[in-house]
Amino acid sequence: MNFSDIIKSLNQASAFDLYRMRAAIDRVLDEPRWMQSVQTRLKVGQEVQYFSPQSNALRRARVMELRRKQALVLGLDDSQQWLIPYAAINIDGTDVQIRENKAQGLGRNEVSIGDVVGFMDRDHHQRIGKIVRLNDKTVSLLCDGTQWRVAYAYLHRVVDAQSLDQATIESSGGKLYIDG
Repeated sequence: MNFSDIIKSLNQASAFDLYRMRAAIDRVLDEPRWMQSVQTRLKVGQEVQYFSPQSNALRRARVMELRRKQALVLGLDDSQQWLIPYAAINIDGTDVQIRENKAQGLGRNEVSIGDVVGFMDRDHHQRIGKIVRLNDKTVSLLCDGTQWRVAYAYLHRVVDAQSLDQATIESSGGKLYIDG
């Protein structure tokens, strides 16, 4: 499925249409056949990946228990137990990246918690930071020990972020140097 096209169409829908669509999707996902199609391919102790909508990323986990509508998993990154719906488990290893075609910046669905991104601050200094929270219109970034809220349109990918301790890059005469 081309999620960029779907998101473009969804952005043209009314709030009421989106609500009705969400209700229809929830009804379909609650049908036993969808849950059983995943549940039959799982076993206790199996390592899986599941999609976390809060962080917009895949999380690694180990199946602890198979329940009727959900799986109890132990997060391998955070060592916490989570009840997740079977539909959230990426049983086929699907690519979950959603790439939006934007004129500038990054889209909400193109970044995940933990990603390293950059932006230009008000003083025209290039900043690099790690995403710690996804908000509706902004991200919260941790840059050199300081938290920033930055609109998605101002973000860009960072190709090589060797160390977040060296998070301030300043531009002078077309050359970049790192503040140490």
